[in-house]
Amino acid sequence: MPEAVGRTDPQRRARFLDAYVQSLIDRDVRQLSEIQRKGELRRLVRLLAARNGTLIAAGSLESELGLSRPTIARYLQALEEIFLVKRIPGWSRNLGTRATATPKLFFVDSGIAAQEVGTDARSLLRPAGQFGPLLESFVLSELARQLTWSRHQAELSHYRDRDRYEVDAILESRQGQIVAIEVKAASTVGTDDFRALRRLADRLDDDFIAGIVLYTGTTTLPFGPKLRAMPVSSLWEVASVRRSP
Repeated sequence: MPEAVGRTDPQRRARFLDAYVQSLIDRDVRQLSEIQRKGELRRLVRLLAARNGTLIAAGSLESELGLSRPTIARYLQALEEIFLVKRIPGWSRNLGTRATATPKLFFVDSGIAAQEVGTDARSLLRPAGQFGPLLESFVLSELARQLTWSRHQAELSHYRDRDRYEVDAILESRQGQIVAIEVKAASTVGTDDFRALRRLADRLDDDFIAGIVLYTGTTTLPFGPKLRAMPVSSLWEVASVRRSP
């Protein structure tokens, strides 16, 4: 968010992000939905930030919020309509199964998610911190944005099978071709990071176009047919192509 990035003082940036979220709740959400108790909605936003990048079902939030499932579902829909959060469905070849699969939720702006859970640059470096979920959220949001102007039409979803093999992002064309993307918050990548991608490649055969692990390193590395590790920065950087004179 440019307004937040432009505030170099951390306290001013934090105040801006808090005020921005509160403004969304006070103004935009109330225009879209009959929200009576704003405090409950504010608690929901913080709870969702703590679960950023995970599978979210309205029923799983009932006990923590003390709200009914229909109310939570209505709140989630309102937050999605004002582009604070986004949900992506679970991928399946069966469209009926896909429609009923538990969606994964992420914050459209990872800076807001970081503010909601009280994360700063120092705490991102701590083991078991929020860096992984925030990086995944950033990548998913970037993919969703780029799909709006891409020449290739594709749907964004996530993958998880009964054996708990998971892939963070699935890009599927209308012809059924798949690019699968994993996000790793580390500067090194190993063969184990491609386990779920290999499983999906075996299942899809020729429809599997590429499997990519995005990581925080700086080099693109091959890990077998159709498998690559690539820097996260490849999402916005275009490699220069040297042409022969």
